[in-house]
Amino acid sequence: MDRSYQSLPLDSLAKELRGLKDLLGVAQLVVCSLELDEVLLNILHSAMTIMDMPAGSVALYDIATNKLQLHAHDGLSEAFTAHDRWTVKPGGVTAKILDRGELFVVEDTRQADFFNNPLVIAEGIRSLIAVPLKMQDEIVGVLYLDDFVPRHFPKERLELLTVLGSFATMSIDNARLHQRTQELACTDGLTGLYNHRQFKKMFAEELARARRYQKPLSIILCDVDNFKAFNDSYGHPNGDIVLQEMAGLLREVLRGCDTIFRYGGEEFVVLLPETAIGDALRVAERIRSFVETSSPTFLGQIADSHGVTVSIGVAAFPDDGDSTPQLLKTVDELMYAAKRTGKNRVHCRARGEQAPQSVS
Repeated sequence: MDRSYQSLPLDSLAKELRGLKDLLGVAQLVVCSLELDEVLLNILHSAMTIMDMPAGSVALYDIATNKLQLHAHDGLSEAFTAHDRWTVKPGGVTAKILDRGELFVVEDTRQADFFNNPLVIAEGIRSLIAVPLKMQDEIVGVLYLDDFVPRHFPKERLELLTVLGSFATMSIDNARLHQRTQELACTDGLTGLYNHRQFKKMFAEELARARRYQKPLSIILCDVDNFKAFNDSYGHPNGDIVLQEMAGLLREVLRGCDTIFRYGGEEFVVLLPETAIGDALRVAERIRSFVETSSPTFLGQIADSHGVTVSIGVAAFPDDGDSTPQLLKTVDELMYAAKRTGKNRVHCRARGEQAPQSVS
C-alpha cells in the first residue's frame, strides 16, 4: 500500500486509516498466542472480519506428501469439513494457487468455467478468496474465505488481506517452533516416543478420566529380553538400533488412540484408554509375536543375532489398582514375572499368570 496520502480525498484517507487500524488490531490478535490451533483460528477470524465473509478455513500444506490438512474452520457444514485431508491434484485449482503463490479470487463460482469442485458447489459457495501462506517462497498453507452469494471485493481490502497473510505466516512459523520445542521437552531423543516425564503426566490424566467416567484403562509394560547381553555382544550402536526399531514396531501394531512411551532404558509403556484386560492381553500378545517375528529382519546385518524378544506385563484399572503407584507396581511385578518364567511371554493377574502364546 505504497501511495501518497496527501493526494487522497478525506473520505478515502479515512477508509485507509480505518483499514490500517483494523489491520493493526488483527495483527495483535494473530500474534497473541503460540498454540498452533489457536493461532490458526485467530488468523481465520481476523481474515473473515477484514473481508466481511461468513465462512472460511485454514489448511496446512505438507510438501512431502503433497497434501493439505484442514486445521481451522468456521461457518461451513460438517459434511464439507469432514473432508479434512486432500491431495493436491496436478492442474487443479489448488495446484494453481500453490504454484502461483498469489491471492486467488473468484467473485462468482458459476461464472468461472475452470471452477468445478463438487464439494464447493454442494456447499453452496458462490464466491471465495484463497490466500497462499508463504514463508521464504515455501507454501506452508492456504487461507480460504467463502461466501454463499456472488461478491465484489474492494481492492484496498484485498491488499489488507495480503498483509495479514504475511503476519499469519510468521505466526504459524513461531507456533510451529514453539510446538517443536514442547515436543523436544516431552519426547525421547533416540526413539521419538514420549518420555518418562510425559508418561507420568498423561497416565495421571488418563486415570482421572477413567475414574470420572467409570471407563476401563489398561497399561502394558514391555522389556527387551537380554538387552544388556546384546549390548555387550554387539555394541551400543546396535543396541540403539534395537530400541529405535522397537519404537517403530510398536507404532505399527498399536491403534491410533493408544499412546506409547519409552519408560527408561529398554522398557516401553503403552496406555490403552477405554480398554479392558481381555482386549489389552490380545494387544500385548500381538506386540510379543510381532517383535519376535519381525526383529530378525531388521537385525539381519548382525551375523549371529537371531533377533530379540520382549517380556510383557499387563494391568488394568480398576481391578489391578485404582491409583498410578498401585498400577505401576502391579504391571512392573507382572513384567518381571514374565522374565522369571522364561521370557518372551505375557503375564497378567486376570488369567492366573501367562497369557496364551497365540490369541485369536
